[in-house]
Amino acid sequence: MRMRKVKRIAIIGGGNLGHALARGWVKAGLLKAKNVHVTRRHPDRLATLKGEGFSVGTDNQKAVLDADCIILAVQPGQLEDVLSEIASVVDVDSHTIISVITGVTMDRIASRLPDGVALVRAMPNTAVETMTSMTCLAVDTHRSGVEVAESLFDVVGITLVIDEEMMTPATALCACGIAFFLRTIRAAAQGGTEIGFHADEALLLAAQTARGAADLILQNGAHPESEIDRVTTPRGCTIAGLNELEHRGFSSAMIRGILTSAARAQELG
Repeated sequence: MRMRKVKRIAIIGGGNLGHALARGWVKAGLLKAKNVHVTRRHPDRLATLKGEGFSVGTDNQKAVLDADCIILAVQPGQLEDVLSEIASVVDVDSHTIISVITGVTMDRIASRLPDGVALVRAMPNTAVETMTSMTCLAVDTHRSGVEVAESLFDVVGITLVIDEEMMTPATALCACGIAFFLRTIRAAAQGGTEIGFHADEALLLAAQTARGAADLILQNGAHPESEIDRVTTPRGCTIAGLNELEHRGFSSAMIRGILTSAARAQELG
């Protein structure tokens, strides 16, 4: 089956992730802003996007009719109303549905839509706005929408197709995880300020250092511990700092944070 080319996207739910997706796809050159329609119950909260040239509104049916790919980005509690509203205008032959809603299974969504519609579940993070997201994808048994989803999310980062049962762990590690790493950068910047840098300098130094650490893994295929070994010397300042972090429970706290977020994501479903 030939892949459906995405020409117009409807993002149902213009929250933080909806904003980031819209901007990421335009920044990547995939679509023009006028071809991305974002809806929200409170249109005043879409004023910034409207000023950037995006199409915005409150009419979900119209948004679906004008698009070939629909992104479901509402809160879980709003999903049933949205599906009831759009089901009658979803076209099996022309629409691909991608859900980025935490904790909601594809079976739950499919049960409210026409049989056979291309359906994908995606878990990106807000780094789609800078084209550096880690996005996990789960596809239905027909896999009819996977190429469309990959074409959308590959341009705003890296994608990995996983079993749907792993989407809750993916939520904790990728979607929640970006906040954990941002908090780590903030903490490093605060330490930098305490040792003498101005706040803006400390934040730059911390953020760029974090980027460098990630690139050592992503570009060189290295393991974190092998890179750590390269910068630790006997009785040196790095190993002293690392040991203090571990004495204070750094690794344990990160692990427990991910486990806690995964448990809460499971509850949302």
